Amino acid sequence: MIEAKGRGGRPRSEQARDAVLHAVDNLLLEVGYAALTMKGIAERAGVGRQTVYRWWSTKAEIIFEACVDDAEEELAVAPSRTPLAEITSYLDALVGFLAYSAAGAGYRALLAAAQHDPAVKQLIASKDILSASASAVLDRIDPARPGGDLAIDRLIGPAFFWIMSGRDPAQLDTHELARRFVHDLGSTES
Repeated sequence: MIEAKGRGGRPRSEQARDAVLHAVDNLLLEVGYAALTMKGIAERAGVGRQTVYRWWSTKAEIIFEACVDDAEEELAVAPSRTPLAEITSYLDALVGFLAYSAAGAGYRALLAAAQHDPAVKQLIASKDILSASASAVLDRIDPARPGGDLAIDRLIGPAFFWIMSGRDPAQLDTHELARRFVHDLGSTES
């Protein structure tokens, strides 16, 4: 299967792209961000380094693309009967993504790298993968809510801080976080 051209040159093979994105997920978990190399990614994916460099300039770009693809799937929650159930489902998915998935590990690694690498910081700022998913949930439970990021930040923030500060994800009560969020939002269960 062939996808549209990347940065020029040959058309981008979807099979090669998938192999590279899977390879970066696996290698990140095995060797960590610092030891991850473009050469290692190419070898694990079974493609030439020139293939990798044709489409991505840095390992951060590959990791970010893998994170975006996976986050869209992992953070999508089905509508629920009540706002509380929907927010709880979303927070469970968020904790699962940040604490347990390969894509979440990649995202956490990129956040750490962004603290001292302006290019990675700019890359992460190009697409807020957490806010997009939270906004979709909030739009369903409260379509009349005012725009802006405050509700999104209040939804994501506690779980995000919990995971990023190294606390045990199993100790986080997502149902209680959701209950407080829904209460503060002014929603009521139907």
